[in-house]
Amino acid sequence: MLKSQINHPHSLHNLHPTHKSFINGDTTNLSSSSAYSPIIFCRPASTKKSHATRARSTSNAGSIKAISIPFLTKATTVKCVITIQPTISSALAGVSVGGVIDGVSDLLGQSFLLELVSNNLDSKGNQKKVEAYARYDALDFDINVYTYKCNFEVPEDFGEIGAVLVQNDYSKKMFFKTIVLNNGVTFTCESWVHSKYDNPEKRIFFTNKSYLPSETPEALKSLREKDIESLRGNGEGERKSFERIYDYDVYNDLGAPDQSLDLARPVLGGEEHPYPRRCRTGRSMSSKDPLTESRTLLPFYVPADEDFSEIKEVTFGAKTLYSVLHGVVPSLDAIVTDKDKGFPLFTSIDLLYNQGVNVPPPDNGILSALPRLVKGAADAANTVIQFETPETIDRDTFSWFRDEEFCRQMLAGINPCGIQLVTEWPLVSKLDPEIYGPAESAITKEIVEEEIKGFMTLEEALAQKKLFMLDYHDLLLPYVNKTRELKGTTLYGSRTLMFLTPAGTLRPLAIELTRPPSDTKPQWKHVYTPSWDATGAWLWKLAKAHVLAHDSGYHQLVSHWLRTHCVTEPYIIATNRHLSQMHPIQRLLLPHFRYTMQINSLARLLLINAMGIIESTFSPGKYCMQLCSDAYGQLWRFDHEALPADLISRGMAVEDPTLPHGVKLTIEDYPFANDGLLIYDAIKQWVTSYVNHYYPQANLVDSDEELQSWWNEIRTVGHGDKKDEPWWPQLKTQDDLIGIVSTIMWVTSGHHSAVNFGQYDFGGYFPNRPTISRTKMPNEDPTDEEWQSFIRRPEDALLKCFPSQIQATKVMAILDVLSSHSPDEEYIGGNIEASWEAEPAIKTAFEEFRGRLNELEAIIDSRNNDPNLKNRSGAGLVPYQLLKPYSDKGVTGRGVPNSISI
Repeated sequence: MLKSQINHPHSLHNLHPTHKSFINGDTTNLSSSSAYSPIIFCRPASTKKSHATRARSTSNAGSIKAISIPFLTKATTVKCVITIQPTISSALAGVSVGGVIDGVSDLLGQSFLLELVSNNLDSKGNQKKVEAYARYDALDFDINVYTYKCNFEVPEDFGEIGAVLVQNDYSKKMFFKTIVLNNGVTFTCESWVHSKYDNPEKRIFFTNKSYLPSETPEALKSLREKDIESLRGNGEGERKSFERIYDYDVYNDLGAPDQSLDLARPVLGGEEHPYPRRCRTGRSMSSKDPLTESRTLLPFYVPADEDFSEIKEVTFGAKTLYSVLHGVVPSLDAIVTDKDKGFPLFTSIDLLYNQGVNVPPPDNGILSALPRLVKGAADAANTVIQFETPETIDRDTFSWFRDEEFCRQMLAGINPCGIQLVTEWPLVSKLDPEIYGPAESAITKEIVEEEIKGFMTLEEALAQKKLFMLDYHDLLLPYVNKTRELKGTTLYGSRTLMFLTPAGTLRPLAIELTRPPSDTKPQWKHVYTPSWDATGAWLWKLAKAHVLAHDSGYHQLVSHWLRTHCVTEPYIIATNRHLSQMHPIQRLLLPHFRYTMQINSLARLLLINAMGIIESTFSPGKYCMQLCSDAYGQLWRFDHEALPADLISRGMAVEDPTLPHGVKLTIEDYPFANDGLLIYDAIKQWVTSYVNHYYPQANLVDSDEELQSWWNEIRTVGHGDKKDEPWWPQLKTQDDLIGIVSTIMWVTSGHHSAVNFGQYDFGGYFPNRPTISRTKMPNEDPTDEEWQSFIRRPEDALLKCFPSQIQATKVMAILDVLSSHSPDEEYIGGNIEASWEAEPAIKTAFEEFRGRLNELEAIIDSRNNDPNLKNRSGAGLVPYQLLKPYSDKGVTGRGVPNSISI
């Protein structure tokens, strides 16, 4: 059992590398599901007293002689310390015996061969190198690293050290943290080094000093090129877990036709279904569909340096998500025999939080890793899954029922990027009327003026920018008829119209739901308004439920997955393929890319795949990812992804250079925009200082071949389906580069945080944000029996419309994990990268950046306490804190990590 392993004491002898205590598992597979096992690296109980300050096991490393290329000058002894990160599961498996190869390497003191490389060439134009074998030295429990040591005999005329080549003589890959020389030179590695038995090529690391390509020391130029080339691969063969190959492929692995033809899905990427590219894995193609890549039960390949599953804590997002998908979801499935059964009463929903659900514990003990969800054993045969009450409901049980909260969450909820200003009237669809019916909306001037009478006319409301809309009409309408053919769901195209009141809050005016014509029925559309009679009031509540399901699907598929996770993967691939590890822009972006590819591969495995969590619980079911592709093709533009540009594109702001952020908000109290602009401006100021330091002249940007290749590949390959769009920014000046990099950093930090970490607070009580509507509106072509059933028990109609029991509980479990911060979360402005610290001007700029972010905490608190800001302050409201930079661990509703880490 895992629990007994965690508590079992180990001696230092058992953790010695001869027993492979730090060596990663089997590399013959793409990856191992054990990499996600819920276990952590612990200090052995037997060492707590005798190693109170530092637990060490030493060897005779100082006696190892350096092997060096002979020079006819005096030599200086340079001492080297290498730190190796133990893998989590291997640290607990110290009792295993190492293989013959690893044992011999240890005994001979030849664990790693290191070669130092000078920045200078010798008189014959050759590289200067000295080499030494490193040997195991110590295990430090306080910082959880193994240390290795060696001595180099470095000639006095060797010059400045610029690189180190590493050969790993063990049989498995090893995670190098740092290589530190006692002459002040540091190599910050944070990277897996493959075994020489897997790949004979030595790994290359450069010092923490950054260089543009044109400034690269002569002796390092070939190494710089060779290192980048080693990450590109040749586009052939199946990738192995020890490899660090970054290449592109289309999303052709979401379907599973070999399992069932019903699980076949179209390829995303290409003319028919435009989409960003993912990382290529090279798995064999399906036997049933030559265009579809085969699937595996194991986590998909990601380049070794993107796989943190064996070196991060158990609560790291990918592991916890894996635990939910392999523990909680199957347990819930096991107890629900009727997958279509809804909740009979609202009190039945409350039981999920008050009493929980008894489920049989899975054999793998995986639920023990989820203490927030799993409350313990009900009896010998059952485990209790009990959900925490979301803060929105804890503060105000009936908030989800109210119109003002329905609107407020469009500005301060989990999807604040869908609302837009109404600029034209009448509202008209851009879809073909021959296929989808008359294009003009059924929301008329008369309906609007009936709702806003006493305030102003329709024309005045348009002129004064008082009308706003949530518009999912054209995006959803093409999917309505085919979604209705699926069991247990329905769909409409929808428009929701709102009015900005003098108090600065939004008031709903009308909801239009549309069904396009089909072979058997004409177009159907209806406008619902807030009503003062019982029947009209219940129809209005049901219409809101449909809109919320539309908004939930758009949020998850577009605002969250597409606009952050999905579009970022090509940036990561291109960065590794074209920007050297010593390139300053690579080092600026690296913290914003950590963990993302691993999370994305897990999403392809279990979340966005055919009949995965998304398809089985969100509208429009099996068409979810096609809808996501449509949104990419129709709506996504890189030049609209920076926050100011996003706001302007939706009419939520106009340019105004006289104001602090360069824009004037259309709705002054717009919490997402108010706080987001502070984050975005802080990012841009930091990027400006950074870029101008390394690129003091514009021609350095234009002539940087690595940078130009990087941007070209992002546009023409990673986002190749949009390569001919005229809106792509040029990359010729410092300002161009600042804009591009600031956009990417905002998307991975501020934007992702705003649409992710509040998911449980707002969606954990699913009536507030249902993910799917299962029944049509009661007044859409009803039979007499259907209508009378609605009249007798309208509450039943709403409960039947909501997600089923299994759909709701699955989503609640997933949202709980997605909203949670890891204990070792890396927040924006938190830790300084070693390469930034090595450059005094950059270190100063980063400290200023950190200072600005620290000031935001108090600014946001002040805003949340201002009673005049009614969209974020008021009775029962959850304060808007999603863009407060820092957070404690767990579900907190705040915190902005550097990267998309969950």
